[in-house]
Amino acid sequence: MLRKFSNSRSLRDNIQLGVLTAISAGMVNVASLIVFFAFTSNVTGHYAILAEEIARGQWYQVAVVFSWILLFFLGAFLSNFIIINLNRKNAYLAHALPLVLELLCLLTVGTYGQYYYRETLTETEVLVALMLFAMGMQNGLTASISNFAVKTTHLTGLTTDLGILFSMFTQKEYRENAELVGKAKLLCAVAVSYLSAGVLSALLYTHLQFRVFYVVSCVIVVVILYDYSKLRLLKLMRKQDKATESSQEANPQKKEVEEFA
Repeated sequence: MLRKFSNSRSLRDNIQLGVLTAISAGMVNVASLIVFFAFTSNVTGHYAILAEEIARGQWYQVAVVFSWILLFFLGAFLSNFIIINLNRKNAYLAHALPLVLELLCLLTVGTYGQYYYRETLTETEVLVALMLFAMGMQNGLTASISNFAVKTTHLTGLTTDLGILFSMFTQKEYRENAELVGKAKLLCAVAVSYLSAGVLSALLYTHLQFRVFYVVSCVIVVVILYDYSKLRLLKLMRKQDKATESSQEANPQKKEVEEFA
């Protein structure tokens, strides 16, 4: 999921990445809506609130909402900045580091909310800001490494794309286009995962409260460790292959017997 970049990625890679990150985004968005009455996986509504507060002259609220939008922007900026600067040195590290930072943000929200949160306005504003920064990083990561094919923190564009695709599928020539069918599968997988995770988050919150963010963190850990385990396995297999080649070179007669057999 994380090792491959841009056009080298397969449909399966993008679906795996899209499903797991959509689960985390859906859970975070619903949990933040329940706790803070604010959406944190996208900034579409915040732009509307910003415009309203400017019109009303509520400059403190203008500053708060603008800072939320800015932090989402900075999250996406930082994520792609890390990728484009580290990708040639270590693709896995470049793609995993934004998720590690997101994980730290979510753990901070969960820990602070569980032990220290007193439901003050300032605390709420800061925690919402932290989650928007985390979701900005996640969206920047998925969009960047998938060549903008995967965006999992908001579904406005996804729903638009699905509407366009399904209208195209009324024509046989488009239904037989493998690329378009694959894109539809990806978008449907992301939408279903996001919605299912939102429902799960709402159910879990009644029992876990802020600990639901630990569950989201576990999903991020799975994304990080999935490719790490595959990399370790590949390295182990390469070492075994090299050891086998070295053994055969050291015993050429044995190699000839094996080939003859």
